[in-house]
Amino acid sequence: MIKLRAVFEKKDRAKYISHLDLNRCMLRTFRRSGLPIWYTEGFHSHPYFSFALALSLGYESSCEILDFNLNEEIPFSEVRDRLNAVMPYGMKIISVSEPKLKITAIAKAEYSFRLVTDNTENLMNEINSLINQEQILIEKKTKKGIKTVDIKPDMEITVCEVSGKSVDMVMRLPAGTQTNYNPSLFFEALRNISGVPFEVADIRRTGILCGNNEIFY
Repeated sequence: MIKLRAVFEKKDRAKYISHLDLNRCMLRTFRRSGLPIWYTEGFHSHPYFSFALALSLGYESSCEILDFNLNEEIPFSEVRDRLNAVMPYGMKIISVSEPKLKITAIAKAEYSFRLVTDNTENLMNEINSLINQEQILIEKKTKKGIKTVDIKPDMEITVCEVSGKSVDMVMRLPAGTQTNYNPSLFFEALRNISGVPFEVADIRRTGILCGNNEIFY
């Protein structure tokens, strides 16, 4: 059994493929590729593959992680090319390699997005007002119901600048096996305090990171 990890992008129309449908999509992709994928053992045997983090519907990504096993050794470039030959539009394998870290090493995800508005100056002022608050409290759905969380301690903003008719931002948020936030919590918090109308555009996951901000691959 050969363990492999692929990094792939999901963009354009593919951003509307739900996580559940993504599993079905990859199952068909592996079958069409003809790769000797390893099957789980047991009564209900099935091809083994798993995704590191679920991606919200409507978000693009340039860094999705797919782990899978093969029954025989095949060059990484050949695995990549055979998968890409049958991948749906908007999805593309960027690289294939041996896994170096366990999934539990994932601590953060990085996102870029644009907040489009007719009044960027006032919106920037509202953003600064929000991030300067002692707390940023927002209600979040969990498996146990609605929970109020403070996203400020775990929110890292690395870019926040006006560009034409938008405020462009890059933000890092907790991700992994314990806590998962996505930018929708920030958008909701901003709308709760802001009277400036804005639309969110071009949301993309740009990085999956370890606790020390190193890229997870």
